[in-house]
Amino acid sequence: MTVQPEITQRDLRSRSREIMNAVEAGQSFTVTRDGHQIGELIPIRRRRRFVPREEFAAMSRTAPDIALDAFRADQNATADQELDDPYAR
Repeated sequence: MTVQPEITQRDLRSRSREIMNAVEAGQSFTVTRDGHQIGELIPIRRRRRFVPREEFAAMSRTAPDIALDAFRADQNATADQELDDPYAR
């Protein structure tokens, strides 16, 4: 476990740009006031929206096979198979 560097409340105010740049780059900090730890400043974990083709292919190679008949039966059991006419009122 990596120990987070401590910064004082005063450091946070006076060096906010530098500290925020470090947080954006992945660094975490423990914030102190009067020598007491009062909080943590941590980067937000962002979800990827795109998975590279090579990574998807590698994951797919180890994925379990799908039983197509069972998959279709599950779909039929949960989906409304009736076609609704939006104009029939």
